[in-house]
Amino acid sequence: MGRIIAMAGKGGTGKTTLAALCVRHLVAKGKRPVLAIDADANDNLADGIGLEKQGTIAEVTDNYFKNRYDAPAGMPKEAYIEMQLNAMITESKDVDMVVMGHPEGEGCYCSVNNILKAHIEQLVDNYPYIIIDNEAGMEHISRRTSRRIDILLLVADYSKKSVIAASRIRSIAEELKLKVGEMGLIINRAPADISPLNPVIEDSGLKLWHVIPASSAVADNDALGESVYKLPDDDPVVQGVGELVNKIIGDK
Repeated sequence: MGRIIAMAGKGGTGKTTLAALCVRHLVAKGKRPVLAIDADANDNLADGIGLEKQGTIAEVTDNYFKNRYDAPAGMPKEAYIEMQLNAMITESKDVDMVVMGHPEGEGCYCSVNNILKAHIEQLVDNYPYIIIDNEAGMEHISRRTSRRIDILLLVADYSKKSVIAASRIRSIAEELKLKVGEMGLIINRAPADISPLNPVIEDSGLKLWHVIPASSAVADNDALGESVYKLPDDDPVVQGVGELVNKIIGDK
């Protein structure tokens, strides 16, 4: 059974870059193939890991409602949807990717989401590690993917409002009854001294797992929409995420 690591945080905290770097480090450590799931409606993870997405799960569900009677004669609905879902998997040597796409529109998506959830749960069993870049609301995880998360990384930047947002995401996860093994706060783009933020972190009740420094190279890379593989190994953010990955997988 694959180990599911999910990132969540308000927009602009840099969680997609951190998710992409986690993929980079897992592959470098031989923990491949990695399954990357982009569950943020504003999907950018493909650019971060240097892949070109084949399509989105939202396109499959949209097609189901618009053309549900176009399935080949004699093919069950479940088989038809699964065939389309398989076509949406972007495959490469070390990383495969699934992009969820936009939120659900009008109509009852319960049946197709049940098929999708079963499909994703079966899919994750084929990978040692699964990285999910998730939106703040967590709806995609609750409706379209497994309710099990082994590690939930709540990504915040160096600000009070961002830490408070991370705390709210924890509450959302609890309300959705997600099965989270471990949960930790990541402060991203941090200055050398984060002590002024300590009272806010303590009030949030979140456990601080790791602090990732700011990096002009990462900022420039993000601005250009480049892959994290173009960042040098000695960049402080690359090294910081490497330390975080080591903690997660138990490597010293």
